[in-house]
Amino acid sequence: MRILIVNSEYPPVGGGASNASANIARKLSALDQEVTVLTTRFNSLPEEDQGGVNIVRAPARRRRVERSGVFEQLTFLFGGCLRASRLMRTWRPDVVLAFFGSPSGVIALYLRMIYGLPYVVSLRGGDVPGFRPYDFAFYHKLIGPLLHVVWRRAASVVANSSGLRFFAQSFDSSVPIQKIPNGVDAANYPGSTRRWEPTHILFVGRLVYQKGIDLLIKALAGIKELIWEVSLVGDGPQRKELQALGERLGIGERVNFIGWQDREILVKRYQQANLFVFPSRHEGMPNAVLEAMASGLPVIASAIAGNEELVSPNETGILVSGEDVDALRGALRELISNPNLRKKMGMAGRKRVQTDYTWDRVAEQYLKLLQSAVESA
Repeated sequence: MRILIVNSEYPPVGGGASNASANIARKLSALDQEVTVLTTRFNSLPEEDQGGVNIVRAPARRRRVERSGVFEQLTFLFGGCLRASRLMRTWRPDVVLAFFGSPSGVIALYLRMIYGLPYVVSLRGGDVPGFRPYDFAFYHKLIGPLLHVVWRRAASVVANSSGLRFFAQSFDSSVPIQKIPNGVDAANYPGSTRRWEPTHILFVGRLVYQKGIDLLIKALAGIKELIWEVSLVGDGPQRKELQALGERLGIGERVNFIGWQDREILVKRYQQANLFVFPSRHEGMPNAVLEAMASGLPVIASAIAGNEELVSPNETGILVSGEDVDALRGALRELISNPNLRKKMGMAGRKRVQTDYTWDRVAEQYLKLLQSAVESA
């Protein structure tokens, strides 16, 4: 079967959805499927074959590796339709897998209307009305009518967590929403023997309001008497604001802003840490938490959809109420003071993702939906 995956983000560009689409593409290829990925042209990245996955790039504007704006997404929508039409002349897929209802889902809808191709939509978070209203309320209002059409013409619509499925069903109850979680390749994240003292805390993700890093810095400022340091891997518009917050609260020297890291370096960061903290305000299903658990790290996370499905309280980590700095500080104090408990939780977390969250299982579930879409077309 020939499968076209559409996503404006693809490694090294983008975040969690980029990582998910790359892993699913590789696993589908390993299952003897012919896979092509349509993504954004960025700097000098070539069109090439990557381990059996053919990468084609749409003419589109994108300035930053870690994020894009509405205008940049619009350029991918139009450029993606043009590049897809050109691709049809030499390679015709049987089915399309679109990551994000917009803009990728709109490109899939275009291919359905012009070429009759069935498609499956994988919802990721920001493309679902009701998710992160402080960032996307106007955008969701603008594209809402189009999303209804994209979802209703799809063979299947998939969310990566129960929480995201709830938002999706609240937006359009006429569309059945299936759930396929994210995965992780634990073999790529060795649960190495690590030093459990002193405490080295790690956060991985965009430095934006959604991720709640301000809550983490405020919580840490209340336990200055304990021995710890924290590394924030990632970048974003809140970096200077968060650096200033750390300095103002007197912990600037203990908060390390690392910036974006290549995958190999990031794996080493996971191995060097001995506690992972993820106080996000909204998530679909965070790849960073899966990667941390695969690396054998205990996790302190906010009790929100996505995190709640991954972190088993008092078994693989601790869940704390969102926006509750005191609760976050208490969880930090408990685990910083108990390295043996951290080790026990980390081992349990690695075992859990090895059993329940593999990209092989995720790809197999998507393959069934894609095959069903072709059969029903």
